[in-house]
Amino acid sequence: MVRWLSGSALSVAAVLAVNSPAWAYQAEKVMSGLMVPWGMSFVSDTQLLVTERNGDLVLVDLPSQSKTSLLSVESVYANGQGGLLDVALSPRDPKTFYFTYSKQRDSGSDTTLAVATWDGKQVKEWHDLLVTTSGSDTSRHYGSRITFDDQHLYFSVGDRGKRPNGQDLSVHSGSILRLNLDGSTPDDNPFAGQANAQAQIWSYGHRNPQGLFYDQQTQSLWEIEHGPRGGDEINLIHKGANYGWPRTSHGKEYWGPLDVGDSEEAPGIESPRQVYIPSIAPSGLLLYRGQRYPDLNGKLLTGALKLTHINVITLDSNQIGVKEERLVDSLGERIRDISRSPDDWIYFSTDSGNLYRLKP
Repeated sequence: MVRWLSGSALSVAAVLAVNSPAWAYQAEKVMSGLMVPWGMSFVSDTQLLVTERNGDLVLVDLPSQSKTSLLSVESVYANGQGGLLDVALSPRDPKTFYFTYSKQRDSGSDTTLAVATWDGKQVKEWHDLLVTTSGSDTSRHYGSRITFDDQHLYFSVGDRGKRPNGQDLSVHSGSILRLNLDGSTPDDNPFAGQANAQAQIWSYGHRNPQGLFYDQQTQSLWEIEHGPRGGDEINLIHKGANYGWPRTSHGKEYWGPLDVGDSEEAPGIESPRQVYIPSIAPSGLLLYRGQRYPDLNGKLLTGALKLTHINVITLDSNQIGVKEERLVDSLGERIRDISRSPDDWIYFSTDSGNLYRLKP
């Protein structure tokens, strides 16, 4: 069951069942033998950077179905939900890419953004851009996805298993961050210069955002995050907005049939555009703009870990979800990330170490 909500409404607008798509797609395996391929970013039609959660970043060549090690990040905390996380090629410079990882520190482990330069074959140099204040004694809820608008980088940080972090602006946990491409903080960030607030925060009140995508056509920033037991959310992200966690949630406690938070929605809290009940455990997010898949054009696609499918969301002219459909659910694999190649194919990775191409 999916609950559809408007961005400003304080009540559920409709309850819609899952629709069976009129179009069918197959999952064509193009690579295997990867170690939990968490993030991926295409550098050409046939080559892509892939993060393996154990700490290795590899260059995958699809025609030869081979991988070449580019970087091993020794400071990665590869335990629990931690490890080497997302990777994204710079929109300005094809010799620069960014990645996120859980960094081992004396106080625990922190979601960290790093940048690297490479010549297409070897990494020449890399360094941390931002080690977030997100330390925790848990190994949960690191986030973390990367996306870009015309001038900025956004990346997500989970609440690190500590619920109050979602409403605490003095830490980076439970937020979407916005940086300049050189790692500096934009002057027009909503909390820049505010006492007891992290200047990099763009939005807050998030639980565990594992999907983030900036749509250039509409200049919209979309996010999808894990809820507790039920209550996964798709959110349209606005500057300085509070998305509620843990004050508001549509999920239940893991230990009993009790609501999490004070209410499902509240004044001053940005409502989700979609709530999943039960949870699908989403990871990765893509708003498809292309011609190869006309039935998917303009729709949101996310991978499902728990319910093992590609979830397809149809949006109306007001950017409100009106339909949910599911693809490749018979594959039975935990889908971790989803991406569009430069030649307009949709690829996705699974926790079992496979890469697939979506084909009619």
